[in-house]
Amino acid sequence: MASPATTQTVRPLDSLRFDTSGPPEITEVVAEHLCLLGARSDELAGEGRTGRSTLSGAGFDPAHATVTWAHPGSGLVDEATVQAAAGVMAVHGRRDGSPRGLAADYTATATAVLTVQGLLAGLVGQARGAEASHVTTGADRAGLLAVSQYLAAAGADEGEAAELAPGGPPFTSAEGVLFELETLDPGAWASFWRTLEAPADAIRAGWRPFQFRYATACAPFPEALHTVTRAHPLPRIRQAAARSGAEVCVLRTLAERARETDGAAPWSLGPLADRLAPASPRTAAAPSAVRPLAGMTVLEAGRRIQAPLAAHLLGLLGAEIIRIEPPGGDPLRGMPPTCSGISARWLALNRGKKAVEIDIKAEADRRKLREMAAGADVFLHNWAPGKAAELGLDADDLARVNPALVHAYTSGWADRLQDAPMGTDFMVQARTGVGEAVRPEGEPPAPSLMTLLDVLGGLHGAEAVLAGLLLRERTGRGVRVDSSLLGAADTLTRPALRRMARGQEPRRPAGFRHPLPTADGWLAPADASAGAAAAYDLRELSTTDALARLRTHGLTATAVTTDLSALHHDARFAGSISRDAHGAPAVPDPWSFA
Repeated sequence: MASPATTQTVRPLDSLRFDTSGPPEITEVVAEHLCLLGARSDELAGEGRTGRSTLSGAGFDPAHATVTWAHPGSGLVDEATVQAAAGVMAVHGRRDGSPRGLAADYTATATAVLTVQGLLAGLVGQARGAEASHVTTGADRAGLLAVSQYLAAAGADEGEAAELAPGGPPFTSAEGVLFELETLDPGAWASFWRTLEAPADAIRAGWRPFQFRYATACAPFPEALHTVTRAHPLPRIRQAAARSGAEVCVLRTLAERARETDGAAPWSLGPLADRLAPASPRTAAAPSAVRPLAGMTVLEAGRRIQAPLAAHLLGLLGAEIIRIEPPGGDPLRGMPPTCSGISARWLALNRGKKAVEIDIKAEADRRKLREMAAGADVFLHNWAPGKAAELGLDADDLARVNPALVHAYTSGWADRLQDAPMGTDFMVQARTGVGEAVRPEGEPPAPSLMTLLDVLGGLHGAEAVLAGLLLRERTGRGVRVDSSLLGAADTLTRPALRRMARGQEPRRPAGFRHPLPTADGWLAPADASAGAAAAYDLRELSTTDALARLRTHGLTATAVTTDLSALHHDARFAGSISRDAHGAPAVPDPWSFA
């Protein structure tokens, strides 16, 4: 191929072409992202259960991708059955007390982003001297990745630190307005509720489940707190939040989001410097078709989910990941439940990473971090807005010591909304209409307490870094990359907004993806079989017999996983889930390369 340092391009896939076919829920997202990255195609074929994509041109050997719903014989044939088997329905349904399907095509969307990641990684590997690759992924793997933290906790050495029971936001004002409340500070939590004259015992009892809802996907706090908000008008609630330091976000509708959307891509990429950077060094760890990022170094200064997950995926592709942690280490390492003394959830996102403790408040340590960045390929962080510039560690600052660096920032809002609240998962869901998109028609909107956007945002972050690395290889210049939870929300809600633009109901019909109860559990019909399956009363049949009954009538369904720890022995995922060195459950890599 042509030397990357002399190729003229402004987007990583400029002058490349692609062909794609397969399930439209997956291939439409694949095609959209490839187009946004610069590739072009004559047609999109949205048919069949197996998807195939090929990227070619610009001196690259063709890169191929294959995507399926699941392995043959699993019985997982679409979004509904994958959600059911992978545990997505169980986790999403915790707030309601029974499994529920997401009305949005979440695993298909995640699978599409993973497919684009695989294609980009293969091209990065080629640009660095590796052979062309063929990547395979499946929605079943994407589903397991989405629940990996919950699965890790279910298989830990000890029980949850907070109760797993129904309950949680959103709250309702006296006018009937639904809203989310957010604070990471127990003092602000207490002050907000005291201002509204909530009972002291309810305030105390409510903080722990509220605090842990990101980990448990439920928040069984006292009903008295809901009673309190229903007694106050929204202006009074907003006033209480402003005084306490908490934040309130009214749930927006998809129609409201459609009126304000700017149509921006879910990430942005831009050159860091006008001058050409030195060629990236070739190390003893050479890239290969199966480890295209081998020999690359990623510095990750991330907390919680979004940035750590992005870095975790880059590590699975072969990069060395060095976590930048505060003095004393990441406090989330000890978050219960644990395996061998380390948080199972933390391991799900951070196993295999190296760690260096850096006090970013100390100039000597910031100097050390700049020295580390001088020899790295990627610097990835999710600090608060403006923090990197304040520390002298923003993209332009680090470009002075490493013009070849890919500087990646995974944020909440990407500075795209002027009145944006705190950029956390549930607030972004509330603000962007996700709370409406994940519930079928006729149900009150409610953001999922499964961390949908943190996970999808992490996938977008890794996708954007790979795009930045490819752009660097093709131009010889460092790249600034920005991704966000807002971008993830836009990707997830785009099908609903398109239905609205065509004059259709944006939400799915009433009862959509509601599992059916059996005598000993639940089953989920495939979307195409749901209407006919709902006519059968299966409550007195075992799940096995109920599935057999539906099969005799030509209907497809699968059992709903309600105990995530049982996934280790689930034949639908045979051989997929292992244990790491600490004994924590580990889901399979989301792609296979050949």
